[in-house]
Amino acid sequence: MSEQQNLSAQDRVHLRRCVDLAREALDDGDEPFGSLLVDARGAVRFEDRNRVQGGDATRHPEFEIARWAAEHLSPAERRESTVYTSGEHCAMCSAAHAWVGLDRIVYATSTEQLTSWHREWGLPAGPVAPLAINAIAPGVPVAGPDPELADEVRGLHARLHGVEQG
Repeated sequence: MSEQQNLSAQDRVHLRRCVDLAREALDDGDEPFGSLLVDARGAVRFEDRNRVQGGDATRHPEFEIARWAAEHLSPAERRESTVYTSGEHCAMCSAAHAWVGLDRIVYATSTEQLTSWHREWGLPAGPVAPLAINAIAPGVPVAGPDPELADEVRGLHARLHGVEQG
């Protein structure tokens, strides 16, 4: 279950960076998603943004984090790490996160919010079921969304789809 009340000041600092990475992705012609991997000491170990514009729809930053963590961190380090992301993991990224053995996920906006915006804007459903992280990876602790960032993230997605904000 998501727990927005459990977002710390440090969580919000990392989420802010994720939204900045999402904006960077959008400015570069990609979908607006950005993510960080933070170790137990609070150090950012890896960060990335969406890179799907080249045609590989699996180039999500959360999936890249899972790949990087599998190659560079021990299982113990992965169990102590937190992934921060501008948007809740999709099913593919949730599965990768769980298979690699990463711990907590903190997200700025939820899958429910994103699908609601898409419905409001008359956009078709995507090719993958819009499931919450814990529907795919029930043992992964999650926190989010962050209401302080919702309007900004919504604006990035509106810009992606050419939707007027009113």
